[in-house]
Amino acid sequence: MTVVDYSISAESAPRSADANLMPPLPPQPKSLRETGLERPLVVELIAKLMFVSGRTHLSALTTRLRLSLNVLREVLDFMLTEQMAEVAWRGESEIDVQYQLTAAGKQRASAFLERCAYIGAAPVTLEAYRAMVARQSWLAQEQRVSSDDLAAVLSRTHAAPGMLDVVGAALHSGRSLLLYGPPGSGKSTLALQLGQLLQGLVAVPYAIVVGQDIIQLYDPTQHLPPAPQHVSHARQALERRSTDIRWVLCQRPVIHVGAELDAGMLELRHDASGGCYQAPPHVRANNGMLIIDDLGCQRLGAPELLTRLLTRGSDQLGLPGGVQISVPFDNALVLATNVAPGELFDPTLLRRIVYKVQVGPLAESAYCALFRQQCRQVGMVINEAALNHLLQLHGAQGRPLLASYPQELLARIGDFAGFAGCEARLTVATLEQAWSSLFASCDIPAASLCERIA
Repeated sequence: MTVVDYSISAESAPRSADANLMPPLPPQPKSLRETGLERPLVVELIAKLMFVSGRTHLSALTTRLRLSLNVLREVLDFMLTEQMAEVAWRGESEIDVQYQLTAAGKQRASAFLERCAYIGAAPVTLEAYRAMVARQSWLAQEQRVSSDDLAAVLSRTHAAPGMLDVVGAALHSGRSLLLYGPPGSGKSTLALQLGQLLQGLVAVPYAIVVGQDIIQLYDPTQHLPPAPQHVSHARQALERRSTDIRWVLCQRPVIHVGAELDAGMLELRHDASGGCYQAPPHVRANNGMLIIDDLGCQRLGAPELLTRLLTRGSDQLGLPGGVQISVPFDNALVLATNVAPGELFDPTLLRRIVYKVQVGPLAESAYCALFRQQCRQVGMVINEAALNHLLQLHGAQGRPLLASYPQELLARIGDFAGFAGCEARLTVATLEQAWSSLFASCDIPAASLCERIA
């Protein structure tokens, strides 16, 4: 059985020699044709923005719509000709100009907003997004996880022989990985730590367009800005050439979902207030990692879920009117479950999950090392007598040495001390109090909070 200590420090982030590899950012479109967008769509985006903003400077249109000055002026010239818009003010520079809608333009913009309330960055085409995901998938092969990267993040891991080799092989290949074991063994923590091993950056579009429907892909809560070691490289890549600002450079995404996942979350969700569709989590995880936690607790059956998610390459999503679109689906899949794999899947489906790792209780030495490390993290002086007593409590009650217990026990000691207005200290008494509150033991003599802490 595998035993793991999941501690990690801020200093243990991987440092890859390939950290400066940037995704192939598209060049800035110099004309409307080069954007791949139809003129009516861009007219609509400009009109809606000017309708809610009133008189609008050309630079503000560029910032909000993420389109170049050349593209905007091309479309604005058309709107001027069609008497939808007019120049409200002009400065000395040809780009120092403000536009406003005419009465006819306001009427058109109002109709646009009734149909679709989306006001934001201009989308890219689905074809452009497919091509970018494919290129970045190839680039990820040049940024494969090495044994040094794994050691940097999981340097304090105490694992059974071969466990890190299995995890490393799964990450190196980008193929599916199943972590299974009892609750509290640290599977979720391990899965999230594995996400830290993803190297390099990816380009994510703000949105994509399919027909007249806009699908929002970029989510700032999930597509994080470049990490400190990548910031300078990202800045140089953007300054080196003029790029299409409809794309955002981000860390490779790590999307984590748990028991709340249902069939509806795997489909496009219409955002009535935003006027667009929201991409599902497995699509937002493209070129990154998708973590499915608490597998077997979802309202969607595990076989049905896995049958869909184990099909890499593309996924089918539905739009109104029965329209089906094929979107790219390419990410590393990490599964975590408290249920025995044989109870969740039949042998055929289980074989399709490429790598499996059992995550179980820690060895006694690893558990003690983890407890001491957690004490240092919270600034609590280690008491070896209390730690030995903890091991006795585990033995007496037959409770396994799970990785989640040290942090939970120390947090409870801090909670009791804070409530009592006393300094948090690790003693046999405070440890027994925390243990009792965690496991509902009733055999510890009653005493006041301050007596226990003292």
